[in-house]
Amino acid sequence: MRLRKRRVGGKRVRFGVPDESLTGSGGVVALAELSRKLRVVRSLDAGIGAVKQRERGVSGGQMVAALAQCQLLGGQNLSALDEQRLDVAAGRLSALPGLPSTTAAGLARRFGADQLAGVEAGAASVTARAFDLLPSARREALCAGKVSIDMDSTDVEVYGRRKQGVAYNYQGQRVGRPHVAAWAEGGLVLAADLMSGRDDVRPAAGQLLRRALAALPAPALAAAGQGDRRVRVRADAGYFTADLAWAAIEADCDFAIAAKRNKAAWRAYAAVPEHAWQPAKGMRGAFVAVLDYAPEGWPPETYTIVRRVRVETADISADGRSRRRRTVPADQLALALGGQLDHVWAVSFIVTNIPTGAGDEFDSALDVEAWFRRRTDIEDRFKDAKLGAALRHLPSGHEAVNAVWMWAALLAVNLSVLLQALTGLDEHGRAHCPRLRRELLCIPARVIRHAGQLEMRLPPGRQTLLPEVLARLRELPATA
Repeated sequence: MRLRKRRVGGKRVRFGVPDESLTGSGGVVALAELSRKLRVVRSLDAGIGAVKQRERGVSGGQMVAALAQCQLLGGQNLSALDEQRLDVAAGRLSALPGLPSTTAAGLARRFGADQLAGVEAGAASVTARAFDLLPSARREALCAGKVSIDMDSTDVEVYGRRKQGVAYNYQGQRVGRPHVAAWAEGGLVLAADLMSGRDDVRPAAGQLLRRALAALPAPALAAAGQGDRRVRVRADAGYFTADLAWAAIEADCDFAIAAKRNKAAWRAYAAVPEHAWQPAKGMRGAFVAVLDYAPEGWPPETYTIVRRVRVETADISADGRSRRRRTVPADQLALALGGQLDHVWAVSFIVTNIPTGAGDEFDSALDVEAWFRRRTDIEDRFKDAKLGAALRHLPSGHEAVNAVWMWAALLAVNLSVLLQALTGLDEHGRAHCPRLRRELLCIPARVIRHAGQLEMRLPPGRQTLLPEVLARLRELPATA
């Protein structure tokens, strides 16, 4: 802020005037360079198509990209667009136009099923472009290893009665439910739908899987289909249905799905001899065995892996709604609560068709169980989308606007992952969006025009990743 003197009532008074050359979001220049290299707006526009009768003003792709950028810079609601629009210096550095919140909401209301599918297709094009720009060693590593598709959903609680597309879940919360398929090794969301709290994800799971496979980069998908390697699908017990298993088989994939603890599963568990249990890999107090049990109607290669984990009686919650209590056999739980046992076993079932032994990638069921346990990687995507972007709430009463907002949050997380992969920032571990925002994006800078060119000057003496990241982005091949 600079000071100006004005004469008021015969006296010279100093008034603060915002300095339009200063910004607190100097890192937006890195997002602009990334957007140009990955053709983000062009890819989104190609997928979304026209959303207005006359091609003027902001396009659908620009609107979605602007929402994603807004969330990456810390915006938590639609009105954050208006606040960021006042940052003149950042607007000069950005590759996206300043977008009023009313314009964004009005345009998002025009999105139907075809436009939302176009956002997904555009995000897949961005992923494919980024895959081509990765260093050769990184591409080879992604193609040489297994490809895992994780499927899960998360609830986003909302408030107020005038919200479309939401409903009460089993916990009594009014929620929207993002239903997501992600590429575990790439850390990227491939496909997503916004459902309500009462919607069952199982009927839509097969279709979501097919869309996720279509969004995988072609080289990774082709490498996963070579020899005995196949894409592998992981899902929790909310997806326990034969339809998903058959959909995976039809798509030439293997599957591993957490099973419901029904009476048949408990009977099979009770028949496991004690000598069959083997210590689980990387999990203290856990043991694994294979059951000769397959649910009725599932593919013929299906078998079940069971894991049990020792739980001390003192650690069992007194609350009857405790999730852990549901994992303990009823007879054991009754004895433990009666003081007759000092420990119980928490039991989990995995229904799968993944082959083991005979030179396969997985030597035994222990390897399959350890791999399945890493299904929680998708929880990290949800965490980043909610705490790093702005998916922890749905800002509008219109279902279409909320669906666009969801995709903007997921796109923001994808862009964070791709930015770090392309510049090598994730060499020692990937940063979540809040850390990336603090260390790279929300950096104070002064933007000036010198010799007809925009220049950005950073605070003297402050260490920041921005110059290094910007240089690496500019070294990437130019957009054709």
